[in-house]
Amino acid sequence: MTLDPAQVLRLAHDTLDIEAAAVLGLKGRLSDDFVRAVSLLLAVDGRVVVMGMGKSGHVGRKLAATLASTGTPAFFVHPAEASHGDLGMIQRGDAVLAISNSGEVDELTVLLPLVKRLGVPLVAMTGHTGSTLARHADVVLDSGVAKEACPLNLAPTASTTAQLALGDALAVALLDARGFRTEDFARSHPGGALGRRLLTRVLDIMRRGDDVPRVTPAASFSELMREMTRKGLGASAVADAEGGVLGIFTDGDLRRLVETGRDLRALTAGDVMRGQPRTIRDDALAAEAAKLMEQHRITVLLAVDADGRLAGALNSNDLMRAKVI
Repeated sequence: MTLDPAQVLRLAHDTLDIEAAAVLGLKGRLSDDFVRAVSLLLAVDGRVVVMGMGKSGHVGRKLAATLASTGTPAFFVHPAEASHGDLGMIQRGDAVLAISNSGEVDELTVLLPLVKRLGVPLVAMTGHTGSTLARHADVVLDSGVAKEACPLNLAPTASTTAQLALGDALAVALLDARGFRTEDFARSHPGGALGRRLLTRVLDIMRRGDDVPRVTPAASFSELMREMTRKGLGASAVADAEGGVLGIFTDGDLRRLVETGRDLRALTAGDVMRGQPRTIRDDALAAEAAKLMEQHRITVLLAVDADGRLAGALNSNDLMRAKVI
């Protein structure tokens, strides 16, 4: 067995060309049927049950996951398992989205009369609009392709790419019709990076109570240093007795102060603090804190409550531990 590099690249180029053409070819066949399919699935009170065999089944699993994560409750049912009890997972109020390039897969077609008997609407995605699947469907989406990318024109390649693309088009149209927002996406992806950025708030990760370094303006410079060292934030808030934020003093401020050669023993926190420091509301998104730090090139932020009183503090390490940055 020998490998021909030129042949490898030619086949790769041909595959991409054929599959790109298959996807673009769908545009010309989008019609009122696509709108009807979106309208039907949008009106479902229950779930969208996606079905498919073989490679179409793999596409169906992905599409069910995409729908579920973008506001349309959905799950996948394997047609062969449906014939042995899993058909009971389909209830009145659901809709079925059946995917089959040929539209003649036995495991799927045998279920169609039963699905119709349940009174469940059926959307078919098929490459043959005259197939058994298409004849039983309430709405037919044409996913046909001119040819497969497989040199033998046998292995599902371009046809499954077309199914994936058409399924994504359905999901995108549905999420837009539902008014699905970035925040909604984050709620269904709490473990992902987007979920952390859009769900984690400053109060979830900030240091609070005795963990927040703070002194009064009358505190001596030595007291200020002890507080910063003890709390390990890299800064200390300077606040009045009621918690009003007056200023901040950071490790960077210390280095700059030492360079001046002043007698530090005679100074108070009020003498060395920077007034009107950057603050953030404790109920703000942690991502906003990260943006503020980056924008102003700072590593520590003081958090305040709705009344403007010191509520906590956080630094860039806290954000990294929470995987916000």
